[in-house]
Amino acid sequence: MQRGDAAARVSGAVLFRILWDSLVDLLGTAATAVLVRRATSRALHRSHELCELAIARVDGEFTYAVPHSFDRAMGPPAALRDLADELSPLLVELTGEVALRHLEQVPELRSWVRFSPQPL
Repeated sequence: MQRGDAAARVSGAVLFRILWDSLVDLLGTAATAVLVRRATSRALHRSHELCELAIARVDGEFTYAVPHSFDRAMGPPAALRDLADELSPLLVELTGEVALRHLEQVPELRSWVRFSPQPL
């Protein structure tokens, strides 16, 4: 990773939080939870550690717990990249390129989330 890469300076857990919060700002918590769950299930065949990603509704609010490997990794772990690869086409289907352009404005996400639309 490049020295100036904002993603390289934070853990995978922090990157997931930034991704989650950015999507919540745009789409709301419920839609974010549904999309992340769907992307996770699609990415499981490539990244089995994503089975540790838990999204639950507690007291009317959605919460999540990331895999332990996300806490140890500086920068985006492979599983988080796989999740983003599956999330991108779902976002394009739902919002066109609006959500991807929104994420592109976040320095920590810019270098590793794939923003080019992929066919479903």
